[in-house]
Amino acid sequence: MGDSPNSAAITVEGLWKIFGSRAHKVLDSENRHLEPATLRERTGCTAAVRDVSFEVHPGEVFVVMGLSGSGKSTLVRCLTRLIEPTAGEIRIGGEDICRASPARLREIRRHQVSMVFQHFGLLPHRKVIDNVAYGLEVQGTPKAVRHARAAEILSLVGLDGHADSYPDQLSGGMQQRVGLARALAVEPQVMLFDEPFSALDPLIRRDMQAEVIRLHREVGKTMVFITHDLSEALKLGERIAIMRDGAIVQLGTAEELVAAPADDYVADFVRDVPRSHVLTLRWISRDPEPGEPLDGPELAAGTLIKDAIAAASESSRPIRVVDGDALVGVVDRVDLLSFLSGQDVPMRAGA
Repeated sequence: MGDSPNSAAITVEGLWKIFGSRAHKVLDSENRHLEPATLRERTGCTAAVRDVSFEVHPGEVFVVMGLSGSGKSTLVRCLTRLIEPTAGEIRIGGEDICRASPARLREIRRHQVSMVFQHFGLLPHRKVIDNVAYGLEVQGTPKAVRHARAAEILSLVGLDGHADSYPDQLSGGMQQRVGLARALAVEPQVMLFDEPFSALDPLIRRDMQAEVIRLHREVGKTMVFITHDLSEALKLGERIAIMRDGAIVQLGTAEELVAAPADDYVADFVRDVPRSHVLTLRWISRDPEPGEPLDGPELAAGTLIKDAIAAASESSRPIRVVDGDALVGVVDRVDLLSFLSGQDVPMRAGA
Protein backbone atom coordinates (compact mmCIF):
# COMPACT_ATOMS: atom_id res chain seq x y z
CA MET A 1 0.00 0.00 0.00
CA GLY A 2 1.60 3.17 -1.16
CA ASP A 3 0.36 5.92 1.13
CA SER A 4 1.59 6.45 4.67
CA PRO A 5 -1.01 5.77 7.38
CA ASN A 6 -1.34 9.47 8.11
CA SER A 7 -2.31 10.33 4.52
CA ALA A 8 -5.08 7.71 4.25
CA ALA A 9 -8.65 8.35 5.35
CA ILE A 10 -8.94 4.66 6.32
CA THR A 11 -6.20 2.09 6.71
CA VAL A 12 -6.96 -1.58 7.29
CA GLU A 13 -4.14 -4.06 7.86
CA GLY A 14 -4.41 -7.81 8.41
CA LEU A 15 -8.05 -7.66 9.53
CA TRP A 16 -9.75 -10.86 10.69
CA LYS A 17 -13.24 -11.48 12.03
CA ILE A 18 -13.77 -15.03 13.20
CA PHE A 19 -17.08 -16.24 14.59
CA GLY A 20 -16.69 -19.11 17.05
CA SER A 21 -15.15 -19.88 20.41
CA ARG A 22 -11.85 -21.19 19.06
CA ALA A 23 -10.73 -18.18 17.02
CA HIS A 24 -7.11 -18.68 18.10
CA LYS A 25 -7.16 -22.02 16.28
CA VAL A 26 -8.00 -20.27 13.01
CA LEU A 27 -5.10 -17.85 13.34
CA ASP A 28 -2.64 -20.73 13.70
CA SER A 29 -0.61 -20.84 10.51
CA GLU A 30 -1.80 -24.34 9.56
CA ASN A 31 -5.49 -23.35 9.70
CA ARG A 32 -5.70 -19.81 8.37
CA HIS A 33 -5.57 -20.83 4.71
CA LEU A 34 -8.15 -23.62 4.90
CA GLU A 35 -11.26 -23.56 2.74
CA PRO A 36 -14.38 -22.36 4.67
CA ALA A 37 -16.01 -25.80 4.94
CA THR A 38 -12.78 -27.47 6.09
CA LEU A 39 -12.14 -24.66 8.55
CA ARG A 40 -15.59 -25.08 10.13
CA GLU A 41 -15.10 -28.84 10.33
CA ARG A 42 -11.67 -28.57 11.95
CA THR A 43 -12.22 -25.61 14.31
CA GLY A 44 -15.98 -25.02 14.52
CA CYS A 45 -15.35 -21.42 13.43
CA THR A 46 -16.27 -19.24 10.46
CA ALA A 47 -13.78 -16.67 9.19
CA ALA A 48 -16.10 -13.93 7.89
CA VAL A 49 -13.19 -11.57 7.17
CA ARG A 50 -9.83 -13.10 6.29
CA ASP A 51 -6.58 -11.16 6.51
CA VAL A 52 -7.95 -8.08 4.69
CA SER A 53 -5.73 -5.06 4.01
CA PHE A 54 -6.49 -1.88 2.04
CA GLU A 55 -6.40 1.90 2.18
CA VAL A 56 -9.10 4.42 1.30
CA HIS A 57 -7.84 7.78 0.10
CA PRO A 58 -9.34 11.06 1.38
CA GLY A 59 -12.37 12.02 -0.72
CA GLU A 60 -12.48 8.64 -2.49
CA VAL A 61 -15.55 6.51 -3.19
CA PHE A 62 -14.27 3.03 -2.34
CA VAL A 63 -16.63 0.15 -3.17
CA VAL A 64 -16.55 -3.32 -1.59
CA MET A 65 -18.58 -5.86 -3.50
CA GLY A 66 -19.20 -9.58 -3.48
CA LEU A 67 -21.90 -12.19 -3.38
CA SER A 68 -24.04 -12.85 -0.31
CA GLY A 69 -21.85 -14.33 2.43
CA SER A 70 -18.60 -12.93 1.03
CA GLY A 71 -17.94 -10.90 4.20
CA LYS A 72 -18.48 -7.39 2.87
CA SER A 73 -21.11 -6.29 5.43
CA THR A 74 -19.11 -7.79 8.30
CA LEU A 75 -16.09 -5.88 7.04
CA VAL A 76 -17.82 -2.49 7.02
CA ARG A 77 -19.24 -3.08 10.50
CA CYS A 78 -15.76 -3.90 11.78
CA LEU A 79 -14.53 -0.46 10.68
CA THR A 80 -16.33 1.22 13.59
CA ARG A 81 -16.41 -1.88 15.78
CA LEU A 82 -20.15 -2.43 15.52
CA ILE A 83 -18.70 -5.91 15.16
CA GLU A 84 -15.49 -6.44 17.13
CA PRO A 85 -12.56 -7.55 14.94
CA THR A 86 -10.67 -10.66 16.00
CA ALA A 87 -7.27 -9.43 14.85
CA GLY A 88 -5.66 -6.71 12.74
CA GLU A 89 -5.51 -2.91 12.66
CA ILE A 90 -8.02 -0.25 11.64
CA ARG A 91 -7.12 3.43 11.48
CA ILE A 92 -9.50 6.24 10.58
CA GLY A 93 -7.81 9.58 10.03
CA GLY A 94 -4.68 8.00 11.52
CA GLU A 95 -6.40 7.02 14.78
CA ASP A 96 -6.22 3.39 15.91
CA ILE A 97 -9.87 2.36 16.18
CA CYS A 98 -9.09 -0.99 17.78
CA ARG A 99 -7.44 0.76 20.76
CA ALA A 100 -10.21 3.32 21.24
CA SER A 101 -12.03 3.23 24.57
CA PRO A 102 -15.82 2.79 24.55
CA ALA A 103 -16.25 6.52 25.25
CA ARG A 104 -13.88 7.49 22.44
CA LEU A 105 -15.57 5.05 20.10
CA ARG A 106 -18.92 6.72 20.76
CA GLU A 107 -17.36 10.09 19.92
CA ILE A 108 -15.94 8.72 16.66
CA ARG A 109 -19.35 7.35 15.67
CA ARG A 110 -21.09 10.61 16.57
CA HIS A 111 -18.67 13.05 14.96
CA GLN A 112 -16.32 11.39 12.45
CA VAL A 113 -18.13 8.47 10.82
CA SER A 114 -21.74 8.13 9.63
CA MET A 115 -23.42 4.95 8.45
CA VAL A 116 -26.28 4.51 5.98
CA PHE A 117 -27.95 1.08 6.08
CA GLN A 118 -30.36 -0.77 3.81
CA HIS A 119 -33.04 -0.37 6.50
CA PHE A 120 -33.38 3.35 7.01
CA GLY A 121 -33.94 3.19 10.77
CA LEU A 122 -35.94 6.43 10.82
CA LEU A 123 -37.83 7.37 13.97
CA PRO A 124 -41.51 7.07 12.92
CA HIS A 125 -42.88 9.39 15.62
CA ARG A 126 -40.52 12.23 14.68
CA LYS A 127 -40.82 14.66 11.79
CA VAL A 128 -38.30 14.50 8.96
CA ILE A 129 -36.39 17.53 10.21
CA ASP A 130 -35.97 15.94 13.64
CA ASN A 131 -34.84 12.66 12.09
CA VAL A 132 -32.19 14.51 10.11
CA ALA A 133 -31.14 16.50 13.19
CA TYR A 134 -31.02 13.46 15.46
CA GLY A 135 -27.24 13.03 15.35
CA LEU A 136 -26.77 16.70 16.18
CA GLU A 137 -29.23 16.33 19.06
CA VAL A 138 -27.15 13.46 20.45
CA GLN A 139 -24.10 15.72 20.20
CA GLY A 140 -25.89 18.33 22.32
CA THR A 141 -26.37 20.91 19.57
CA PRO A 142 -29.05 23.53 20.42
CA LYS A 143 -32.39 22.99 18.69
CA ALA A 144 -32.31 26.17 16.56
CA VAL A 145 -28.80 25.37 15.30
CA ARG A 146 -29.52 21.73 14.51
CA HIS A 147 -32.79 22.58 12.74
CA ALA A 148 -31.01 25.18 10.62
CA ARG A 149 -28.37 22.60 9.67
CA ALA A 150 -31.03 19.95 9.00
CA ALA A 151 -32.97 22.31 6.73
CA GLU A 152 -29.79 23.06 4.80
CA ILE A 153 -29.07 19.35 4.28
CA LEU A 154 -32.69 18.60 3.33
CA SER A 155 -32.32 21.14 0.56
CA LEU A 156 -29.04 19.52 -0.50
CA VAL A 157 -30.69 16.09 -0.92
CA GLY A 158 -33.76 17.47 -2.71
CA LEU A 159 -36.28 17.29 0.14
CA ASP A 160 -37.29 20.93 0.39
CA GLY A 161 -40.85 21.18 1.66
CA HIS A 162 -40.81 17.86 3.53
CA ALA A 163 -39.31 18.99 6.85
CA ASP A 164 -42.63 18.63 8.70
CA SER A 165 -43.63 15.30 7.14
CA TYR A 166 -43.42 12.01 9.01
CA PRO A 167 -41.43 9.08 7.55
CA ASP A 168 -44.52 7.00 6.70
CA GLN A 169 -45.76 9.84 4.49
CA LEU A 170 -42.70 9.45 2.24
CA SER A 171 -41.81 6.98 -0.51
CA GLY A 172 -38.96 4.50 -0.04
CA GLY A 173 -36.61 6.63 -2.10
CA MET A 174 -37.49 9.76 -0.13
CA GLN A 175 -36.98 7.90 3.14
CA GLN A 176 -33.52 6.88 1.99
CA ARG A 177 -32.80 10.53 1.18
CA VAL A 178 -33.71 11.32 4.78
CA GLY A 179 -31.22 8.65 5.84
CA LEU A 180 -28.57 10.27 3.64
CA ALA A 181 -29.39 13.71 5.05
CA ARG A 182 -29.13 12.41 8.63
CA ALA A 183 -25.69 10.95 7.87
CA LEU A 184 -24.50 14.19 6.27
CA ALA A 185 -25.87 16.50 8.97
CA VAL A 186 -23.11 15.72 11.48
CA GLU A 187 -20.45 16.60 8.86
CA PRO A 188 -18.57 13.30 9.16
CA GLN A 189 -15.11 12.69 7.76
CA VAL A 190 -16.17 9.26 6.47
CA MET A 191 -19.51 7.84 5.30
CA LEU A 192 -20.13 4.08 5.30
CA PHE A 193 -22.94 2.69 3.12
CA ASP A 194 -24.05 -0.91 3.68
CA GLU A 195 -26.17 -1.89 0.64
CA PRO A 196 -28.39 1.15 1.19
CA PHE A 197 -30.37 0.87 -2.05
CA SER A 198 -30.81 -2.90 -2.46
CA ALA A 199 -34.43 -2.87 -1.25
CA LEU A 200 -35.48 -0.05 -3.59
CA ASP A 201 -37.19 -0.38 -6.96
CA PRO A 202 -34.73 -0.29 -9.90
CA LEU A 203 -35.68 3.21 -11.09
CA ILE A 204 -35.51 4.66 -7.58
CA ARG A 205 -32.24 2.85 -7.02
CA ARG A 206 -30.78 4.44 -10.15
CA ASP A 207 -31.91 7.86 -8.95
CA MET A 208 -30.29 7.28 -5.56
CA GLN A 209 -27.02 6.21 -7.17
CA ALA A 210 -27.03 9.44 -9.15
CA GLU A 211 -27.78 11.29 -5.92
CA VAL A 212 -24.73 9.78 -4.20
CA ILE A 213 -22.55 10.77 -7.16
CA ARG A 214 -23.92 14.32 -7.06
CA LEU A 215 -23.51 14.61 -3.29
CA HIS A 216 -19.96 13.31 -3.49
CA ARG A 217 -19.17 15.89 -6.13
CA GLU A 218 -20.65 18.65 -3.96
CA VAL A 219 -19.45 17.68 -0.47
CA GLY A 220 -16.40 15.54 -1.27
CA LYS A 221 -16.74 13.08 1.62
CA THR A 222 -14.73 9.88 1.84
CA MET A 223 -17.21 7.08 1.15
CA VAL A 224 -17.05 3.30 1.58
CA PHE A 225 -19.93 1.69 -0.28
CA ILE A 226 -20.96 -1.96 0.13
CA THR A 227 -22.90 -3.64 -2.68
CA HIS A 228 -23.51 -7.00 -4.34
CA ASP A 229 -24.43 -5.30 -7.62
CA LEU A 230 -21.63 -4.96 -10.20
CA SER A 231 -23.31 -2.19 -12.21
CA GLU A 232 -23.69 -0.17 -8.99
CA ALA A 233 -20.04 -0.78 -8.13
CA LEU A 234 -18.85 0.28 -11.58
CA LYS A 235 -21.05 3.37 -11.50
CA LEU A 236 -19.99 4.59 -8.04
CA GLY A 237 -16.53 3.26 -7.31
CA GLU A 238 -13.26 5.02 -8.01
CA ARG A 239 -11.71 1.76 -6.84
CA ILE A 240 -13.46 -1.55 -6.20
CA ALA A 241 -12.49 -4.41 -3.91
CA ILE A 242 -14.06 -7.76 -4.79
CA MET A 243 -14.49 -10.18 -1.88
CA ARG A 244 -14.93 -13.94 -1.79
CA ASP A 245 -15.02 -16.14 1.32
CA GLY A 246 -13.96 -13.21 3.52
CA ALA A 247 -10.88 -12.24 1.51
CA ILE A 248 -10.23 -9.57 -1.12
CA VAL A 249 -9.46 -11.33 -4.39
CA GLN A 250 -8.86 -8.16 -6.45
CA LEU A 251 -8.71 -4.44 -5.77
CA GLY A 252 -8.51 -1.92 -8.57
CA THR A 253 -10.31 0.55 -10.80
CA ALA A 254 -13.27 -0.52 -12.90
CA GLU A 255 -10.92 -0.53 -15.89
CA GLU A 256 -8.45 -2.83 -14.16
CA LEU A 257 -11.15 -5.30 -13.10
CA VAL A 258 -12.70 -5.45 -16.56
CA ALA A 259 -9.46 -5.48 -18.56
CA ALA A 260 -7.39 -7.73 -16.31
CA PRO A 261 -9.51 -9.84 -13.92
CA ALA A 262 -7.31 -11.57 -11.33
CA ASP A 263 -9.05 -14.96 -11.59
CA ASP A 264 -12.06 -16.78 -12.95
CA TYR A 265 -14.25 -15.53 -10.07
CA VAL A 266 -13.64 -11.89 -11.03
CA ALA A 267 -13.84 -12.70 -14.75
CA ASP A 268 -17.28 -14.21 -14.09
CA PHE A 269 -18.40 -10.99 -12.41
CA VAL A 270 -17.34 -8.74 -15.29
CA ARG A 271 -18.15 -11.06 -18.20
CA ASP A 272 -21.29 -9.20 -19.28
CA VAL A 273 -19.92 -5.67 -18.81
CA PRO A 274 -19.78 -3.79 -22.16
CA ARG A 275 -16.02 -3.20 -22.15
CA SER A 276 -16.16 -0.23 -24.51
CA HIS A 277 -18.20 1.59 -21.84
CA VAL A 278 -15.56 1.02 -19.16
CA LEU A 279 -12.16 0.77 -20.82
CA THR A 280 -10.29 3.79 -22.15
CA LEU A 281 -7.98 4.29 -25.09
CA ARG A 282 -5.03 3.88 -22.75
CA TRP A 283 -5.72 0.14 -22.64
CA ILE A 284 -5.72 -0.53 -26.40
CA SER A 285 -3.32 2.13 -27.69
CA ARG A 286 -0.19 0.76 -29.34
CA ASP A 287 3.18 2.08 -30.43
CA PRO A 288 3.16 3.67 -33.90
CA GLU A 289 4.41 1.45 -36.70
CA PRO A 290 7.39 2.70 -38.79
CA GLY A 291 6.20 5.36 -41.21
CA GLU A 292 2.69 5.48 -39.72
CA PRO A 293 1.28 9.05 -39.97
CA LEU A 294 0.98 10.93 -36.69
CA ASP A 295 -1.12 13.87 -37.89
CA GLY A 296 -4.51 12.35 -37.09
CA PRO A 297 -7.06 13.47 -34.46
CA GLU A 298 -5.89 13.67 -30.86
CA LEU A 299 -7.79 12.21 -27.90
CA ALA A 300 -6.94 11.97 -24.21
CA ALA A 301 -5.83 8.56 -22.95
CA GLY A 302 -8.78 8.62 -20.53
CA THR A 303 -11.36 8.75 -23.36
CA LEU A 304 -13.78 5.81 -23.23
CA ILE A 305 -13.40 3.52 -26.22
CA LYS A 306 -17.07 3.96 -27.16
CA ASP A 307 -16.54 7.72 -27.30
CA ALA A 308 -13.60 7.38 -29.71
CA ILE A 309 -15.60 5.66 -32.43
CA ALA A 310 -16.91 8.88 -33.98
CA ALA A 311 -13.42 10.42 -34.21
CA ALA A 312 -12.05 7.25 -35.79
CA SER A 313 -14.85 7.11 -38.34
CA GLU A 314 -14.27 10.72 -39.41
CA SER A 315 -10.56 10.35 -40.16
CA SER A 316 -8.48 7.88 -42.12
CA ARG A 317 -5.50 8.72 -39.91
CA PRO A 318 -4.76 6.93 -36.63
CA ILE A 319 -5.91 8.66 -33.46
CA ARG A 320 -3.06 10.08 -31.40
CA VAL A 321 -3.66 9.01 -27.77
CA VAL A 322 -2.12 11.54 -25.41
CA ASP A 323 -1.68 12.07 -21.69
CA GLY A 324 -1.18 15.80 -21.37
CA ASP A 325 1.58 16.62 -23.86
CA ALA A 326 2.94 13.07 -23.93
CA LEU A 327 2.09 10.64 -26.71
CA VAL A 328 0.87 7.37 -25.17
CA GLY A 329 0.33 5.61 -28.49
CA VAL A 330 -2.03 5.39 -31.44
CA VAL A 331 -5.32 3.67 -32.24
CA ASP A 332 -6.79 3.24 -35.72
CA ARG A 333 -10.10 2.00 -37.11
CA VAL A 334 -8.88 -1.57 -37.34
CA ASP A 335 -7.83 -1.55 -33.68
CA LEU A 336 -11.24 -0.27 -32.62
CA LEU A 337 -13.19 -2.65 -34.88
CA SER A 338 -11.12 -5.61 -33.67
CA PHE A 339 -11.81 -4.65 -30.06
CA LEU A 340 -15.53 -4.11 -30.63
CA SER A 341 -15.92 -7.39 -32.50
CA GLY A 342 -14.41 -9.27 -29.58
CA GLN A 343 -11.15 -10.21 -31.28
CA ASP A 344 -8.05 -10.34 -29.11
CA VAL A 345 -6.41 -6.94 -28.94
CA PRO A 346 -3.12 -6.59 -27.06
CA MET A 347 -3.70 -4.73 -23.77
CA ARG A 348 -1.04 -2.47 -22.35
CA ALA A 349 0.15 -4.02 -19.08
CA GLY A 350 -0.54 -1.82 -16.07
CA ALA A 351 -2.20 0.87 -18.21
